[in-house]
Amino acid sequence: MAEATAELIGGIEAGGTKFVCAVADPSTGRLIERTSSDDPAFLTGKTEEDRGRLLGNVVEWLRSRPGRLTALGIGAFGPLNLRTGTITTTPKPGWQGFPLRRHLQAAFPSAKVELDTDVNAAARGEQRWGRGQGCSDFLYITLGTGIGAGAVINGNLLHGLIHPEMGHMRLPRIAGDPFPGICARHGDCWEGLCSGPAIEARAGRKAGGIPAEDPAWTYAVRYNACAIANLICVLSPRKVIVGGSGRKAGGLGEEAFFHRLREEVQAALAGYIAAPELGEGIGGYIVPPGLGDDAGVRGAVALAMDALR
Repeated sequence: MAEATAELIGGIEAGGTKFVCAVADPSTGRLIERTSSDDPAFLTGKTEEDRGRLLGNVVEWLRSRPGRLTALGIGAFGPLNLRTGTITTTPKPGWQGFPLRRHLQAAFPSAKVELDTDVNAAARGEQRWGRGQGCSDFLYITLGTGIGAGAVINGNLLHGLIHPEMGHMRLPRIAGDPFPGICARHGDCWEGLCSGPAIEARAGRKAGGIPAEDPAWTYAVRYNACAIANLICVLSPRKVIVGGSGRKAGGLGEEAFFHRLREEVQAALAGYIAAPELGEGIGGYIVPPGLGDDAGVRGAVALAMDALR
């Protein structure tokens, strides 16, 4: 008698510049195997041909794992139409109007497929296994090629009309700052001022080569702090988790970045919100992700577990 085929769940973090894929145990969410854009096959590319090649590689990798895929979670860049599972007005060439969920559902017709934004997925992962455990209301912010945030409110992910696009909020400009921002739609929105490409455009070099004393970090930290202060005022989260490669802050370094960010958030709030977490407790209030760089793909796995239930 043949042995039963083991069941697996899959997770895809479909980010702005890379894809991360994993398979996991369906009962615990423990990662069994993962792959990412360390393999050039998983870069997002810039054309429809690149997109087709990438998704073909994703499907082939998932199909080649030893087990039967019963559910697949996808945390994707957006904007998204979550009702149809379609990528809508993204600036990424080759992806506008692409029905991502339908494409992957067709590749795995017997699996349950769940799609959400990449930041909502990361928030879900942190809620289940990371620094959002036991926290009913928190924010997960990604600072990277783009900027976005996922909100957990009363234990549930916030969606609404489509889903939050917090990275495109407009910010008051620092006096004397001539940088126009790089967002194709809004110029100097949060993403246009503080994303990785924005910081590099301001400094004229890659982030790893921007020294700690460069004014680019001063501007980035202050604008990030202004945006986070705005979100604290609007959503009143019990914790703010800041992830993405941007939190590592190149030549400034992650520890110095968080130290300065916390101080600037306190300055932006100017003592108006009286809570210990925003005073002496701010070191435990604005924090890096407990899941590190795996928050997104672990969150996609959590979406797959949700789909099974």
